Amino acid sequence: MSLALPLDAQPTDPALEGIIKLAVMAVGGQGGGVLTNWIETLARSEGYHCQATSVAGVAQRTGATIYYIEMAPGDVASPVFSLAPSAGDVDITIAAEMMEAGRAIMRGFVTPDRTTLIASTHRMLAVSEKTVPGDGMASSEEVKAAAEVVAQKLILADMDTAAVAVGSVISASLFGALAGSEALPFKREAFEEAIRTGGKGVEASLRAFAAGYDLAQNGEAPKAPEPGPVEQEIVEPRGPAASQTAWAALQARVAALPENIQDMTRAGLAKVVDFQDCDYGSEYLDRLQTLVNADSAGMNYELSLEAAKYIANAMTYDDVIRVADLKTRAQRLRRIEDEMRVKPENLMHLTDYLHPRAEEIVGLMPEKLGRKLENDPAWMKRIDRWFNRGRRIRTDSLRGFAMLYVLGGLRKWRLKTLRHRMEQDHLDAWLKMVSGYLPDRYDMAVEVLRCRRLIKGYSDTHARGLSKFDKVLSGARLVENREDGAAWVARLREAALKDEQGTDLDGALKTVESFAG
Repeated sequence: MSLALPLDAQPTDPALEGIIKLAVMAVGGQGGGVLTNWIETLARSEGYHCQATSVAGVAQRTGATIYYIEMAPGDVASPVFSLAPSAGDVDITIAAEMMEAGRAIMRGFVTPDRTTLIASTHRMLAVSEKTVPGDGMASSEEVKAAAEVVAQKLILADMDTAAVAVGSVISASLFGALAGSEALPFKREAFEEAIRTGGKGVEASLRAFAAGYDLAQNGEAPKAPEPGPVEQEIVEPRGPAASQTAWAALQARVAALPENIQDMTRAGLAKVVDFQDCDYGSEYLDRLQTLVNADSAGMNYELSLEAAKYIANAMTYDDVIRVADLKTRAQRLRRIEDEMRVKPENLMHLTDYLHPRAEEIVGLMPEKLGRKLENDPAWMKRIDRWFNRGRRIRTDSLRGFAMLYVLGGLRKWRLKTLRHRMEQDHLDAWLKMVSGYLPDRYDMAVEVLRCRRLIKGYSDTHARGLSKFDKVLSGARLVENREDGAAWVARLREAALKDEQGTDLDGALKTVESFAG
């Protein structure tokens, strides 16, 4: 005979009663520790017992830190607090980013019987999202749908934008949202006093607090409809009159193209001319015109539209000269200053990390000399030993900046290099393959054009992309006579974009080889 009591009749420990349990999910730089300190200060100022702990994740967005706070009224004698949250036993969960809300839900820190979930809808991409060659961004809508089901009370708004708009950080707006949620038994003034007690950035934090409080109380205002397509502004190149005349002539050629590809072509032309010069822009239009001539309005010039984009990308490859040029542009320096919120009285140190391989060094050489060295293993090994190591260059110093600035100014030399010859040969072979499918296999030509998406980046990243591109095109040759050949090329391309190592692509190629052989 069992002597166990039913659950609702089990005696409860008075030391566990009345405890409010709160979890904060945040990543590096979001002020999760500051937010936790404010909550702890708030609770104690209101006469509550309080304990705060944290379980650190890996820094800078590869893992979140979980801050955990438990509090109990002062009349609870000797409350027993836990050191970490338990699934199904959290009253309030605060997520400082949308995917952190998803992590909290997966861990069981949000339940429909008790949990108030406060989350910012903005995104900070995780390393796992950034390293996917294609679009690895997780779906915020899926997290939102799950949150609507599992939370007892849900507050979703872009807390980061609200804080930045008033010159503060997200921790303050999340603290305001916590106050506005009314999930804690404290008045707004007590929350604000906790911020004042901190003594740092008080006024800016109070402004962000007010913004978060308002979002929690009134919700986020409906977003304005997306604006319709606007004509891209093309910046006129500055320089001698001859360059101005050449640019005007290129613009006239674009105006003569089919109307629905003109915007993309203008963008591609601006990118190509910025990369090299107007003569190079003329080469871009020559290549594009060849495919436009083989296209038709009946196909809505789909081929030409893709060509306008991907030919430009192929012609603006990331060589050493390009990388150095981009690193020394004023726009980049201004962007970094904005992101770091550099004030006039601040001194910013900027260090760029470069890791050139032997291939990049040889690629800078004249074609004949470069090919000779490239085909000599002993010389390639020697050059690799000299250059293939990480280099840190202080681009906030005159010496470091001048070195990259001079290197980035070698545009005229670029056209004589081995790397340029290799890129041109690869580009011509790709476009020859595309043209070979016209006019009978229009869909195949379009899909092969789109495969250029696989090639991007610099150094090892470029090498991996180029290898995948060549593999997909070899697979395209195996299926080119099938009715569903274009669909298979698209599948191979998407498989190549799924992971950096190319495991999915290798598996898809084996499938293609099995029915092609």
